Amino acid sequence: MYKRLQSFKGLLTESCFFWGPRQSGKSTLLKALFPHAPYYDLLLSDEFERLNRRPALLREELMGHLPAGPVIIDEVQKIPRLLDEIQWLIVNKNIQFILCGSSARKLKRGSGNLLGGRALRYELFPLVSQEIPEFNLLRALNHGLLPRHYEHDSPERLFRAYIGDYLKEEIAAEALTRNVPTFAKFLETAAFSNGEVVNYTNIARECGISSPTVKEYFQILVDTLLARFVPVFQKNAKRRVTQAPKFYFFDIGLANALLRRGVIAPGSEIFGRAFEQFIFQELVAHSHYSGLEYSVSYWRTTSGFEVDFILGDREIALEIKGVPEVHIHHLKGIRAFREEYKPKKTIIVSLDKNQRIVDGIQILPWELFLHDLWSGLIIS
Repeated sequence: MYKRLQSFKGLLTESCFFWGPRQSGKSTLLKALFPHAPYYDLLLSDEFERLNRRPALLREELMGHLPAGPVIIDEVQKIPRLLDEIQWLIVNKNIQFILCGSSARKLKRGSGNLLGGRALRYELFPLVSQEIPEFNLLRALNHGLLPRHYEHDSPERLFRAYIGDYLKEEIAAEALTRNVPTFAKFLETAAFSNGEVVNYTNIARECGISSPTVKEYFQILVDTLLARFVPVFQKNAKRRVTQAPKFYFFDIGLANALLRRGVIAPGSEIFGRAFEQFIFQELVAHSHYSGLEYSVSYWRTTSGFEVDFILGDREIALEIKGVPEVHIHHLKGIRAFREEYKPKKTIIVSLDKNQRIVDGIQILPWELFLHDLWSGLIIS
């Protein structure tokens, strides 16, 4: 089992929601941390049926033997009505709950009350570089960073099964849309927008559905933690900037599978795109695991200047280049952003062998950047 970097101090003492994409390792981690905790797995049909039929059973069972530690409920989104019982037990019996799941969509749109702020929110992401002994960048870019997929020598079948299970268990079973075949086609079409600004009209035309339906489908991906949008940084903009956000699937491997990419090797355009997404995944995980919760946005002007990621309120401008040596023409976008916003740090992450400074811009090898990021030396 990997030693995860997620901070679990709150899990030990307070009730919380613990969200994460399917197969990111939530259940494995919780069972290792709390081997003797009462554990309700709502993926089990008999467990689901009895608690769905009569949610009060949860209260009656826990009242019959008050637990000394946390109570874990896995896939809690499957029975939103349980949250009323859980809230009563938290308030009246001071029972701690860890509520694990892969989507808050049904809770938000069902009868779930999300416990009125009484539960903290934690997330578990795919593996990050610092959690993997002898981390292999090419393996990560080709296999993705879900634990089982990273380890497997040929994860293609695993990803096909992953996508099938997602459509069957997350979309069809939870009735998130009535037209699962169309959603499946949308999922493959949406993959071409990975790392790009989304054109809803083009995707709607390709899938034979309306633009509002496409937007709703993208929201399903976000709510089920399969993807996220990166907003545009446009604070006090002098130059005209693009308004639309960029879109990323939560894992490189999933994007590879949906796009049917071949082997990703250095020097190709595909490598550059995958490398950028890998760094993005590290940033998102670091923002949450560190407790800093800094924003990640991007900057693009209508005249063509672009910076891949802006961290926080223009504290750091970060450009990702999957090239063995950064040259002066790679600095164009980050120079334009520096001229307008005066960020505290300007950094280019690349495959360079050694760190250097060009025109006041730090050029960091990716290994050094990630070491400094997780050591608290990049943003704090």
